[in-house]
Amino acid sequence: MSDDAATDPHPDDHQAALDDLVRLLDLEVIEVNMFRGVSTDENRQRVFGGQVAGQALVAAARTIEEPGRMVHSLHAYFLRPGDPKTPILYEVDRIRDGRSFTTRRVVAIQHGKAIFNLQASFHNEEPGPDHQVDMPTGLASPDSLPDFRTRMAPYADQIGDWYDQPRPIDVRYVNGDPMSRKGNPSSTQQVWLRANGELPNDPVLHACIVTYASDMTLLDTTVLPFGLAWDSPGMQMASLDHAMWFHRPFRADEWMLYDQVAQSTTSARGLARGSIFTSDGQLAISVVQEGLTRVGRS
Repeated sequence: MSDDAATDPHPDDHQAALDDLVRLLDLEVIEVNMFRGVSTDENRQRVFGGQVAGQALVAAARTIEEPGRMVHSLHAYFLRPGDPKTPILYEVDRIRDGRSFTTRRVVAIQHGKAIFNLQASFHNEEPGPDHQVDMPTGLASPDSLPDFRTRMAPYADQIGDWYDQPRPIDVRYVNGDPMSRKGNPSSTQQVWLRANGELPNDPVLHACIVTYASDMTLLDTTVLPFGLAWDSPGMQMASLDHAMWFHRPFRADEWMLYDQVAQSTTSARGLARGSIFTSDGQLAISVVQEGLTRVGRS
């Protein structure tokens, strides 16, 4: 057990928070190809983008009839801020059902308008040649790094009640979090992440959990070259689009390394790419995200 876990006042509540996230992703079927999702009770101004992406992937997967056919890629656009106080309707378009591939389009709707759309492709596993980039080496182990409560202790008063809430996703920064790195420009960051508890043996659920988590830190990478962070004065950040490719099997409740690189920041848009590795070095997922990165505007 890490020192962080030994001092955690909520060692059992994180599993409860993860169970709540699983229930959040368990959409209500309201008609053929139509599903309804809700948001958390948190006092947010907008729905967290990873939640909408995860729920949309659940909706798409619920319409896959071929056994064992798994998501291998998704491409999504965030169109409007989601209202956390209103249910989200997910409408699935069954674009194609082929012998090896299945394609789905999902539109998330609130107040009669599209707030998000996603296109996902599903594929049967096939034999073939195997190649991947290497996982970074020489990094600190996740258990040696501070958890959220330890890392954010200096900001506890500023954060308020949210500081003590149990967290469904455990994120550990290898080189320090963006707030502590302000003023020290860098184009990369690495985080270890995992679901903060145990998940059932459902590969679709594990893919949806990582889709949710993949939106938590990547956009922050785009302003690191300027020594800035999401809480810098005048900073306005929001996800615009998000793409993921699922390469190899993984478990979301085991440690994974999220290696992130800032590719380009210009015209108030930042682009970053991420590679998610299993702890034994397998490249599980590739991620690319572009987001709004306005600086010095109210």
